Amino acid sequence: MLRVITKRLGPLSFYKQALAIALPVMLQSFIMSMVSLIDNFMVAGLGDVSMAAVNITNHLAFVFFVIINTICQAGGIYIAQFKGANDSEGMKNAYSFKIIFAVSISIICFFVCRIYPHNLLSLLTVDNAAQTEISNTGAVYLRLVSWAFVPTAISLSIATSFREIAKPKIPLIISGVAALINTIGNWILIYGNLGAPRLEVTGAGYATIIARGFEVAAFLVYASYVKAPFFAGIKRLFLIKKNLIIEILGKSSMIFASEISWVASETLMIAMYNRRGGAEVVAGMAAGWTVANIFFLLFGGLWTASSILVGGALGAGQLDEARSRAGWLKWGSVVAGLVLAIPGVFLISNLIPFVFHNLSAEARANCFGLVCVILAYLPLWCFLNVQFAVSRAGGDTAMGMYTDVSVNVLIFAPGSVILSLFTNLAPVPMFAILKLTDIIKVFVARYLMLKEKWVKNLTVKDGT
Repeated sequence: MLRVITKRLGPLSFYKQALAIALPVMLQSFIMSMVSLIDNFMVAGLGDVSMAAVNITNHLAFVFFVIINTICQAGGIYIAQFKGANDSEGMKNAYSFKIIFAVSISIICFFVCRIYPHNLLSLLTVDNAAQTEISNTGAVYLRLVSWAFVPTAISLSIATSFREIAKPKIPLIISGVAALINTIGNWILIYGNLGAPRLEVTGAGYATIIARGFEVAAFLVYASYVKAPFFAGIKRLFLIKKNLIIEILGKSSMIFASEISWVASETLMIAMYNRRGGAEVVAGMAAGWTVANIFFLLFGGLWTASSILVGGALGAGQLDEARSRAGWLKWGSVVAGLVLAIPGVFLISNLIPFVFHNLSAEARANCFGLVCVILAYLPLWCFLNVQFAVSRAGGDTAMGMYTDVSVNVLIFAPGSVILSLFTNLAPVPMFAILKLTDIIKVFVARYLMLKEKWVKNLTVKDGT
């Protein structure tokens, strides 16, 4: 039995290599999560309605982030493999794809959020007792943070590219400083410290814009100064090969279908459980997701390690090594999920009452219950994330699409509506039941991965 476990987990030397890649990414995620937690702590002092408005708006911003991240993932598949093949021109082409399409999408999202903020916010607060107050407050915040969309798109394109060439420390430092600026800006502008005007929710929006502005400037200057192998100036951006654009778009369309089916079904679920009360439900569940982001730091590390270790091996033509690394990452991720989840329960029992003491008791109860459920699912989600990450590292974006779209559309989304309309379940039990569908995803993904369509070297024309 011990031999079987050792064989599946792989050598310790592999995990040292994986941790060297993943830890800076995880530390960056931890810093961002703590900043978000501090932001929520500050906003929570304004009451349930303000807390609900900011977090509902942040969910819409998250939808934008998912779209941009989809573009970066598609281009990143090629950057990681071109890095394995030492092909600088290939990396520049893949980076150009990221920038061109990420910025284009962010401009569209900017105008949509500026013109239709109330409509977007109302979709997530249907039948909520505090819908009008949440929507009015959130619209002001959404119009402001939409100015950060283009800078965020550029920053994410550069940050993910550094990770894909195994240099994750640079994004950690730059984003860490930006996060600190955001936190200080919130402290000054939300409550009017150091002689500044008290702007409340509007202040949080201005702090976000300032932080994102610094971040994009720092990334552009640094990437240009060190002459990053993937970095392309404005003129070079539009020299990307058309056949590569078509190829990456083919991959990204499948990632997009997968991610959008996921975020759409999650958004539907949020809209359904937000019907269960007033601001205490919206604020409490949103606070829960903020706390959960501390534990989701694992996902970024797993994705980056999979992209570099599996994608790099594939790009170098080491197909058997890539297979071994994929297996070790899958089982190692389960262990990592357990290691983080078990002490996590004790952490949140003390953290939530301290950070969110200004929220109502009902909101805090929803927050605690949601995080407990999330921690219970964490090992399963780590395993599922690695399955997706490994398949995409080899260019098999169809696996994630088939898995996500089938389960989300056929089971998860209808289940959200049914539980909302035909039961009296509270938000947390509703979420717990709906997430059982992820067990089905694991088995669907496993079946598709065994076909090994992901075992490909994308740096050569025939993919072999």
